[in-house]
Amino acid sequence: MTRTITPRLRTLVLLLLAVTGALFAGAAPAAAHAALTGSDPAQGVVVDRAPTQISLTFSEQVATGDNSLRVLDPKGKPVQSGKPANVSGTTYAVRLHAGLADGTYTVAYQVVSADSHPVAGAYTFSIGAPSRTVVSDTGAGAGGGPVGRLYAVGRYLSYAGFIVLAGGAAFVLACWRQGAGVRALQRLVVGGWLTLTAATLALLLLRGSYTSSGKLGDVLDLDLLGQVLQTKTGAALVSRLLLLAAAALFVAVLFGTYARREEEEGADEDAAAERRDLGFGLGIGGVVVAAGLAASWAMAEHASTGLQPGIAMPVDIVHLLAVACWFGGLTALLVALYRAPADTPLRTGAVRRFSRLAFGSVLALVATGVYQSWRQLGSWSAFTDTRYGQLLLVKLGLVAVMVGLAWISRRWTGRLAERGTAEEASEAAADAPPAEAEVQAPVAATVPSGAAVAEAGEAGPAEGEAPADPGRAAQLARQRAAVETARRKRVRDADPSRAGLRRSVLAEAGVAVVLLAVTTALTQTEPGRTELEARAATAPAASSPADTSGALTLDMPFDTGGKNGKGLVRIDLDPARVGANEMHLYVQRPDGRPYDIPEVKVALTLKAKKIGPLPVAPEHITTGHWAANGVQVPMAGDWEVAVTVRTSDIDQVTVSKNAQIG
Repeated sequence: MTRTITPRLRTLVLLLLAVTGALFAGAAPAAAHAALTGSDPAQGVVVDRAPTQISLTFSEQVATGDNSLRVLDPKGKPVQSGKPANVSGTTYAVRLHAGLADGTYTVAYQVVSADSHPVAGAYTFSIGAPSRTVVSDTGAGAGGGPVGRLYAVGRYLSYAGFIVLAGGAAFVLACWRQGAGVRALQRLVVGGWLTLTAATLALLLLRGSYTSSGKLGDVLDLDLLGQVLQTKTGAALVSRLLLLAAAALFVAVLFGTYARREEEEGADEDAAAERRDLGFGLGIGGVVVAAGLAASWAMAEHASTGLQPGIAMPVDIVHLLAVACWFGGLTALLVALYRAPADTPLRTGAVRRFSRLAFGSVLALVATGVYQSWRQLGSWSAFTDTRYGQLLLVKLGLVAVMVGLAWISRRWTGRLAERGTAEEASEAAADAPPAEAEVQAPVAATVPSGAAVAEAGEAGPAEGEAPADPGRAAQLARQRAAVETARRKRVRDADPSRAGLRRSVLAEAGVAVVLLAVTTALTQTEPGRTELEARAATAPAASSPADTSGALTLDMPFDTGGKNGKGLVRIDLDPARVGANEMHLYVQRPDGRPYDIPEVKVALTLKAKKIGPLPVAPEHITTGHWAANGVQVPMAGDWEVAVTVRTSDIDQVTVSKNAQIG
């Protein structure tokens, strides 16, 4: 039987490796979840005077280090002074040396977003006039290279290990208690624990290089490891390791004491009650440990930042637990169907119980998945206009395929249940004592009893023969028992309903492998909301230079921190010259729809001449549109345009940009 099964399992393993390789071979560097939404000076601009500092604005708060923001002159020499500082909200700045010469300067940044992913990039601006620059490599290697690929593989294996560990244990406790004594299931769950532990240790070592240099030689740098341990992600990984120690104790009790109690036969009522209490305690402890392990992802990744983190983190925990129960339980069911010994057969009742568990998991996945999709996308257009949305569509398609295969499995389960009663009664009759076998004679007559065969073989020797050797008799008894076990397994495996269930479950497992790869890619992809905001902030319309008509357009993303507090302010100033100007102000939601807010104010400041702030009070025209006529600009210069946005009674923020007017 093994010869016919092994190729299918080998195919599944090869599919896993192929999908993993295809997914991670093309992993792009700096797969970030925060995006650069603004800078001062802006990308590509030419300023008249050397700025005193460089400021960058991101879509969310980021973590910075000593060299997170670097400014290089045309010869590649650093000209920044001191460490980067958070000047306001999501804006970070570093001061520059005084007396910078004219030419083209390169700004390189390398930070870590709030959801643990590295963000790296570079752009140029010029002082006086553009010039040639020798800067070609900004050193932004975070998130890419061999370390980035190893880190991605580690993330995939950590998810897979958690799913097998938690889902396999849930299958044993909730669906098939006798499976605690099955060696194949024991190896599966212990393998999940080992995989998750090894992957977590690898991620902890790779983390420092992953978010900084991207060099393999820095993986064992103890200074980097010390810095990682002080971060949110480092704390989450250490917490996961501590919880895995508790999980090891849980696994030892499950496959030790609990398995022995389940194998006891003829126990009295007190022993049965003790088994139930032990199972209940294992169930409660297992849920607590599994929820803690799931929280180690939720507290450091997508759910911990952005909209409604207080709701998103519990939802993410439930989502991960539901995935583990479905996928991990499916893996355990596949192993049980193929590798369960004949003396511990997988009963139809266990299959039905897993079917109910999987159905509940699917309902939980749908509910939590809808919320997560809304939170990360924010608009229908993001499904097709962003990479995150496109991957999510692929994931939804794979889930639909899995649900269809699960429906087929339920049909096979129903057919198996119809045959299960007669099959189990036949096996019980084969193992029954003579008195019971007489009562069940009609059933037992169709299946030869192993006990009867053994009795016939152990009868006394024929007349005239020498007495049988006791050692030889024991050997014959063992051989007959093995033959009987193989016969039962062959009869059970020949059942077409059981064979159909095996095929459908194997197909589900294959789709689950691909689905897990897509899910891992989603966790490393910039959410749709962030990508759309970054596009809006860096669109051509947001550039500071005036167009052919002399008009000036400025786009400034904002986030007041409250409900519906994110959006985009666009200011049109025409003709953007000294004297009277016409100003139009538009407020949009992240998806581009007009957005009415309670209050918006504008102020103009020319810091070089200590002029301002000059207030501007635009009048509301229509939904998301304000205007002001006769806005006076007294002299030409690099003006700061500050916009104060209030989205509720208590939620307010001021965003600003510099622009050359006049």
